[in-house]
Amino acid sequence: MIIEEVKNREQWDNFVKSRAEANFLQSWDFYEFHLARSKKVVRRAVFENERIIAAYAGVVETAKRGTYLAIAGGPLMDWTDKKLVKMVFADIRAEGEKLNCVFVRVRPQLPLSEKSLKLMKELGLRKAPMYLSVEYAGILDLKKSEAEILAGASQGFRRKLRKAEKNDIEVFADASDSSIKEFCKLEKKHAERQKYVAFSTEFLTKQFEAFRAHDEVLIYTAKKDGEILAQNFMIFYGPEASYHYGVSSELGTKYSAAPLLHLAAMEEARKRGCIRYNLWGIVGVNETSHRFYGVSEFKRSFGCEELKYTPAHDLILKPTKYQITKIVEKARKRIRHV
Repeated sequence: MIIEEVKNREQWDNFVKSRAEANFLQSWDFYEFHLARSKKVVRRAVFENERIIAAYAGVVETAKRGTYLAIAGGPLMDWTDKKLVKMVFADIRAEGEKLNCVFVRVRPQLPLSEKSLKLMKELGLRKAPMYLSVEYAGILDLKKSEAEILAGASQGFRRKLRKAEKNDIEVFADASDSSIKEFCKLEKKHAERQKYVAFSTEFLTKQFEAFRAHDEVLIYTAKKDGEILAQNFMIFYGPEASYHYGVSSELGTKYSAAPLLHLAAMEEARKRGCIRYNLWGIVGVNETSHRFYGVSEFKRSFGCEELKYTPAHDLILKPTKYQITKIVEKARKRIRHV
Protein backbone atom coordinates (compact mmCIF):
# COMPACT_ATOMS: atom_id res chain seq x y z
CA MET A 1 0.00 0.00 0.00
CA ILE A 2 1.19 3.50 -0.84
CA ILE A 3 -0.24 6.95 -0.08
CA GLU A 4 0.01 9.78 -2.56
CA GLU A 5 -1.70 12.85 -3.92
CA VAL A 6 -4.53 12.25 -6.38
CA LYS A 7 -4.68 14.41 -9.51
CA ASN A 8 -7.31 12.54 -11.52
CA ARG A 9 -10.90 13.67 -10.89
CA GLU A 10 -12.55 10.60 -12.37
CA GLN A 11 -10.41 8.24 -10.32
CA TRP A 12 -11.18 10.21 -7.17
CA ASP A 13 -14.93 10.49 -7.70
CA ASN A 14 -15.29 6.85 -8.70
CA PHE A 15 -13.89 5.83 -5.33
CA VAL A 16 -15.83 8.38 -3.28
CA LYS A 17 -19.14 7.54 -4.98
CA SER A 18 -18.56 3.84 -4.32
CA ARG A 19 -18.73 4.50 -0.57
CA ALA A 20 -22.31 4.19 0.68
CA GLU A 21 -21.75 6.75 3.46
CA ALA A 22 -20.22 9.44 1.23
CA ASN A 23 -21.69 12.74 0.12
CA PHE A 24 -20.41 15.88 -1.60
CA LEU A 25 -18.17 16.84 1.34
CA GLN A 26 -15.45 14.60 -0.10
CA SER A 27 -16.28 15.20 -3.78
CA TRP A 28 -13.67 16.48 -6.22
CA ASP A 29 -15.70 19.56 -7.07
CA PHE A 30 -16.14 20.67 -3.46
CA TYR A 31 -12.37 21.17 -3.35
CA GLU A 32 -12.37 22.86 -6.76
CA PHE A 33 -14.64 25.37 -5.03
CA HIS A 34 -12.05 25.88 -2.28
CA LEU A 35 -9.30 26.26 -4.89
CA ALA A 36 -11.42 28.93 -6.61
CA ARG A 37 -11.34 30.80 -3.27
CA SER A 38 -7.51 30.66 -3.32
CA LYS A 39 -7.41 28.06 -0.56
CA LYS A 40 -4.85 25.28 -0.30
CA VAL A 41 -6.34 21.80 -0.52
CA VAL A 42 -5.09 18.25 -0.09
CA ARG A 43 -6.43 15.18 -1.85
CA ARG A 44 -4.65 12.04 -0.67
CA ALA A 45 -5.41 8.36 -1.24
CA VAL A 46 -4.12 4.94 -0.29
CA PHE A 47 -3.49 2.76 -3.33
CA GLU A 48 -3.31 -1.01 -3.34
CA ASN A 49 -2.44 -2.57 -6.70
CA GLU A 50 -3.23 0.80 -8.36
CA ARG A 51 -6.72 0.82 -6.84
CA ILE A 52 -7.85 3.42 -4.27
CA ILE A 53 -8.88 1.81 -0.98
CA ALA A 54 -8.95 4.91 1.24
CA ALA A 55 -8.98 8.67 0.68
CA TYR A 56 -9.34 12.02 2.34
CA ALA A 57 -9.63 15.59 1.11
CA GLY A 58 -9.15 18.68 3.23
CA VAL A 59 -8.88 22.44 3.01
CA VAL A 60 -6.36 24.63 4.81
CA GLU A 61 -8.11 27.33 6.82
CA THR A 62 -6.17 30.35 8.04
CA ALA A 63 -7.15 32.32 11.12
CA LYS A 64 -5.43 34.69 13.54
CA ARG A 65 -5.54 31.99 16.18
CA GLY A 66 -3.71 29.56 13.89
CA THR A 67 -3.81 27.65 10.60
CA TYR A 68 -5.59 24.30 10.52
CA LEU A 69 -6.51 21.55 8.08
CA ALA A 70 -10.26 20.76 7.92
CA ILE A 71 -11.37 17.32 6.72
CA ALA A 72 -15.18 17.26 6.57
CA GLY A 73 -16.93 13.99 5.76
CA GLY A 74 -13.70 11.99 5.72
CA PRO A 75 -11.50 10.10 5.60
CA LEU A 76 -13.35 7.40 3.65
CA MET A 77 -12.12 3.86 4.24
CA ASP A 78 -12.77 0.54 5.95
CA TRP A 79 -12.62 1.64 9.58
CA THR A 80 -12.35 -1.98 10.76
CA ASP A 81 -8.94 -2.30 9.06
CA LYS A 82 -6.73 -1.08 11.91
CA LYS A 83 -3.54 -1.08 9.85
CA LEU A 84 -5.19 1.04 7.16
CA VAL A 85 -6.71 3.48 9.68
CA LYS A 86 -3.35 4.02 11.40
CA MET A 87 -1.65 4.52 8.04
CA VAL A 88 -4.19 7.16 6.97
CA PHE A 89 -3.99 9.11 10.24
CA ALA A 90 -0.20 9.02 10.20
CA ASP A 91 -0.42 10.62 6.75
CA ILE A 92 -2.96 13.19 7.97
CA ARG A 93 -0.58 14.16 10.77
CA ALA A 94 2.33 14.43 8.32
CA GLU A 95 0.31 16.65 5.96
CA GLY A 96 -0.79 18.88 8.83
CA GLU A 97 2.78 19.31 9.98
CA LYS A 98 4.00 19.97 6.45
CA LEU A 99 1.37 22.71 6.10
CA ASN A 100 2.45 24.22 9.45
CA CYS A 101 -1.00 23.65 10.99
CA VAL A 102 -1.80 24.08 14.67
CA PHE A 103 -4.22 21.16 14.42
CA VAL A 104 -6.16 19.00 11.98
CA ARG A 105 -9.95 18.87 12.42
CA VAL A 106 -11.69 15.71 11.24
CA ARG A 107 -15.43 15.02 11.09
CA PRO A 108 -15.81 11.49 9.69
CA GLN A 109 -18.93 9.92 8.18
CA LEU A 110 -19.04 7.44 11.06
CA PRO A 111 -22.36 7.20 12.93
CA LEU A 112 -21.94 8.27 16.54
CA SER A 113 -21.35 5.40 18.95
CA GLU A 114 -19.26 4.52 21.99
CA LYS A 115 -17.08 2.52 19.61
CA SER A 116 -16.46 5.49 17.28
CA LEU A 117 -15.61 7.81 20.20
CA LYS A 118 -13.22 5.20 21.58
CA LEU A 119 -11.54 4.94 18.18
CA MET A 120 -11.03 8.71 18.00
CA LYS A 121 -9.39 8.62 21.42
CA GLU A 122 -7.15 5.68 20.45
CA LEU A 123 -5.99 7.67 17.41
CA GLY A 124 -4.92 10.54 19.65
CA LEU A 125 -7.76 12.90 18.72
CA ARG A 126 -9.68 15.16 21.09
CA LYS A 127 -13.30 16.30 20.70
CA ALA A 128 -13.28 19.69 18.97
CA PRO A 129 -14.69 22.79 20.68
CA MET A 130 -16.56 23.71 17.46
CA TYR A 131 -18.41 21.62 14.88
CA LEU A 132 -17.15 20.98 11.35
CA SER A 133 -20.03 20.72 8.90
CA VAL A 134 -23.21 18.90 9.88
CA GLU A 135 -22.98 16.53 12.85
CA TYR A 136 -26.69 15.77 13.25
CA ALA A 137 -28.74 15.29 10.09
CA GLY A 138 -32.26 14.43 8.97
CA ILE A 139 -32.27 11.64 6.37
CA LEU A 140 -35.05 10.38 4.09
CA ASP A 141 -34.90 6.97 2.41
CA LEU A 142 -35.41 7.54 -1.33
CA LYS A 143 -36.05 3.86 -1.90
CA LYS A 144 -39.47 4.74 -0.50
CA SER A 145 -42.02 6.18 -2.91
CA GLU A 146 -43.37 9.71 -2.54
CA ALA A 147 -46.61 8.24 -1.16
CA GLU A 148 -44.70 6.26 1.48
CA ILE A 149 -42.68 9.31 2.52
CA LEU A 150 -45.82 11.43 2.82
CA ALA A 151 -47.48 8.71 4.89
CA GLY A 152 -44.62 9.01 7.37
CA ALA A 153 -44.71 12.82 7.46
CA SER A 154 -46.50 14.78 10.16
CA GLN A 155 -50.07 15.97 9.74
CA GLY A 156 -48.75 19.53 9.78
CA PHE A 157 -46.46 18.83 6.86
CA ARG A 158 -49.24 17.23 4.82
CA ARG A 159 -51.51 20.16 5.65
CA LYS A 160 -48.88 22.63 4.38
CA LEU A 161 -48.46 20.59 1.22
CA ARG A 162 -52.21 20.58 0.50
CA LYS A 163 -52.26 24.34 1.07
CA ALA A 164 -49.35 24.84 -1.33
CA GLU A 165 -50.96 22.67 -4.01
CA LYS A 166 -54.05 24.90 -3.95
CA ASN A 167 -52.04 28.11 -4.37
CA ASP A 168 -51.18 27.78 -8.06
CA ILE A 169 -47.44 27.80 -7.40
CA GLU A 170 -45.00 27.23 -10.25
CA VAL A 171 -41.96 25.05 -9.43
CA PHE A 172 -38.94 24.67 -11.68
CA ALA A 173 -35.24 23.80 -11.43
CA ASP A 174 -32.19 24.86 -13.41
CA ALA A 175 -28.51 25.69 -13.10
CA SER A 176 -28.55 29.08 -14.81
CA ASP A 177 -26.59 32.20 -13.90
CA SER A 178 -29.86 34.03 -13.30
CA SER A 179 -31.04 31.45 -10.75
CA ILE A 180 -27.95 31.71 -8.57
CA LYS A 181 -28.12 35.52 -8.77
CA GLU A 182 -31.74 35.41 -7.61
CA PHE A 183 -30.80 32.97 -4.86
CA CYS A 184 -28.06 35.29 -3.56
CA LYS A 185 -30.44 38.25 -3.48
CA LEU A 186 -33.13 36.31 -1.65
CA GLU A 187 -30.59 34.85 0.80
CA LYS A 188 -29.56 38.35 1.92
CA LYS A 189 -33.20 39.30 2.58
CA HIS A 190 -33.82 35.97 4.33
CA ALA A 191 -30.74 36.52 6.54
CA GLU A 192 -31.96 40.00 7.54
CA ARG A 193 -35.35 38.59 8.48
CA GLN A 194 -33.95 35.59 10.36
CA LYS A 195 -31.06 37.58 11.90
CA TYR A 196 -28.07 35.58 10.72
CA VAL A 197 -24.96 36.50 8.72
CA ALA A 198 -25.53 35.83 5.02
CA PHE A 199 -22.95 34.13 2.82
CA SER A 200 -21.29 36.42 0.33
CA THR A 201 -22.44 36.38 -3.29
CA GLU A 202 -18.92 35.30 -4.29
CA PHE A 203 -18.97 32.35 -1.86
CA LEU A 204 -22.32 31.02 -3.07
CA THR A 205 -21.61 31.65 -6.75
CA LYS A 206 -18.22 29.94 -6.74
CA GLN A 207 -19.66 26.94 -4.92
CA PHE A 208 -22.52 26.76 -7.42
CA GLU A 209 -20.15 27.02 -10.39
CA ALA A 210 -17.87 24.29 -9.05
CA PHE A 211 -20.73 21.80 -8.77
CA ARG A 212 -22.33 22.95 -12.02
CA ALA A 213 -19.17 21.96 -13.90
CA HIS A 214 -20.21 18.30 -13.71
CA ASP A 215 -24.02 18.62 -13.43
CA GLU A 216 -24.16 18.15 -9.66
CA VAL A 217 -26.29 21.15 -8.65
CA LEU A 218 -29.74 22.61 -9.29
CA ILE A 219 -31.53 25.66 -7.91
CA TYR A 220 -35.19 24.85 -7.22
CA THR A 221 -37.48 27.87 -7.39
CA ALA A 222 -41.12 28.34 -6.38
CA LYS A 223 -42.98 31.30 -7.92
CA LYS A 224 -46.47 32.71 -7.68
CA ASP A 225 -47.63 35.38 -10.10
CA GLY A 226 -44.02 35.83 -11.20
CA GLU A 227 -42.71 36.49 -7.68
CA ILE A 228 -40.16 34.17 -6.06
CA LEU A 229 -41.48 32.54 -2.88
CA ALA A 230 -38.65 30.14 -2.02
CA GLN A 231 -35.49 28.56 -3.42
CA ASN A 232 -33.44 25.47 -2.56
CA PHE A 233 -29.77 24.95 -3.45
CA MET A 234 -29.57 21.18 -4.09
CA ILE A 235 -26.43 19.08 -4.62
CA PHE A 236 -26.67 15.62 -6.20
CA TYR A 237 -23.59 13.49 -5.67
CA GLY A 238 -23.20 9.73 -5.63
CA PRO A 239 -25.72 8.06 -3.31
CA GLU A 240 -26.97 11.28 -1.76
CA ALA A 241 -29.03 14.35 -2.63
CA SER A 242 -28.25 17.19 -0.21
CA TYR A 243 -30.52 20.09 0.70
CA HIS A 244 -27.54 22.38 1.14
CA TYR A 245 -29.20 25.78 1.48
CA GLY A 246 -32.77 27.01 1.49
CA VAL A 247 -34.21 30.53 1.47
CA SER A 248 -37.69 32.02 1.32
CA SER A 249 -39.56 35.30 1.25
CA GLU A 250 -42.32 36.31 3.67
CA LEU A 251 -44.83 35.35 0.98
CA GLY A 252 -43.14 31.98 0.67
CA THR A 253 -43.94 31.24 4.29
CA LYS A 254 -47.51 32.42 3.81
CA TYR A 255 -48.10 30.14 0.82
CA SER A 256 -46.15 27.12 2.21
CA ALA A 257 -43.99 26.81 -0.90
CA ALA A 258 -41.10 24.82 0.61
CA PRO A 259 -42.69 21.32 0.61
CA LEU A 260 -43.24 21.51 -3.15
CA LEU A 261 -39.54 22.23 -3.75
CA HIS A 262 -38.48 19.23 -1.70
CA LEU A 263 -40.84 16.81 -3.42
CA ALA A 264 -39.59 17.99 -6.83
CA ALA A 265 -35.95 17.56 -5.72
CA MET A 266 -36.66 14.05 -4.39
CA GLU A 267 -38.13 13.06 -7.74
CA GLU A 268 -34.98 14.27 -9.53
CA ALA A 269 -32.77 12.51 -6.96
CA ARG A 270 -34.46 9.17 -7.66
CA LYS A 271 -33.90 9.66 -11.40
CA ARG A 272 -30.20 10.21 -10.71
CA GLY A 273 -29.97 7.03 -8.65
CA CYS A 274 -29.64 8.67 -5.23
CA ILE A 275 -30.73 6.42 -2.37
CA ARG A 276 -31.13 9.05 0.33
CA TYR A 277 -32.17 12.67 0.73
CA ASN A 278 -30.16 14.60 3.30
CA LEU A 279 -32.13 17.46 4.80
CA TRP A 280 -28.83 18.59 6.33
CA GLY A 281 -28.46 19.92 9.85
CA ILE A 282 -30.94 19.54 12.68
CA VAL A 283 -30.67 20.05 16.43
CA GLY A 284 -32.14 18.10 19.34
CA VAL A 285 -35.84 18.33 20.15
CA ASN A 286 -35.03 19.89 23.53
CA GLU A 287 -32.61 22.52 22.19
CA THR A 288 -35.32 25.17 22.00
CA SER A 289 -32.89 28.09 22.42
CA HIS A 290 -30.72 26.96 19.48
CA ARG A 291 -31.00 29.29 16.49
CA PHE A 292 -31.70 26.32 14.19
CA TYR A 293 -34.50 24.90 16.33
CA GLY A 294 -37.34 26.20 14.15
CA VAL A 295 -35.94 24.91 10.86
CA SER A 296 -35.10 21.61 12.57
CA GLU A 297 -38.74 21.13 13.53
CA PHE A 298 -39.73 21.77 9.91
CA LYS A 299 -37.27 19.10 8.75
CA ARG A 300 -38.56 16.65 11.36
CA SER A 301 -42.06 17.14 9.97
CA PHE A 302 -40.92 15.13 6.91
CA GLY A 303 -40.70 12.06 9.16
CA CYS A 304 -36.95 11.80 8.60
CA GLU A 305 -34.55 9.42 10.27
CA GLU A 306 -32.20 11.27 12.61
CA LEU A 307 -28.54 10.47 12.01
CA LYS A 308 -25.81 11.60 14.41
CA TYR A 309 -22.30 11.52 13.00
CA THR A 310 -19.24 11.18 15.18
CA PRO A 311 -18.57 14.84 16.04
CA ALA A 312 -15.53 16.79 14.92
CA HIS A 313 -12.27 15.78 16.59
CA ASP A 314 -8.92 17.54 16.56
CA LEU A 315 -5.49 16.09 16.01
CA ILE A 316 -3.41 18.61 17.95
CA LEU A 317 -0.02 19.42 16.44
CA LYS A 318 0.94 22.53 18.43
CA PRO A 319 -0.55 22.20 21.94
CA THR A 320 0.31 25.69 23.21
CA LYS A 321 -1.18 27.53 20.24
CA TYR A 322 -4.17 25.16 20.25
CA GLN A 323 -5.22 26.49 23.67
CA ILE A 324 -6.00 29.85 22.01
CA THR A 325 -8.27 28.12 19.48
CA LYS A 326 -10.04 26.27 22.27
CA ILE A 327 -10.81 29.46 24.21
CA VAL A 328 -11.91 31.46 21.15
CA GLU A 329 -14.15 28.74 19.71
CA LYS A 330 -15.90 27.96 22.99
CA ALA A 331 -16.73 31.65 23.39
CA ARG A 332 -17.90 31.89 19.77
CA LYS A 333 -20.17 28.86 20.21
CA ARG A 334 -21.90 30.47 23.22
CA ILE A 335 -22.37 33.81 21.43
CA ARG A 336 -23.84 32.19 18.31
CA HIS A 337 -26.16 29.88 20.28
CA VAL A 338 -24.97 26.83 18.31
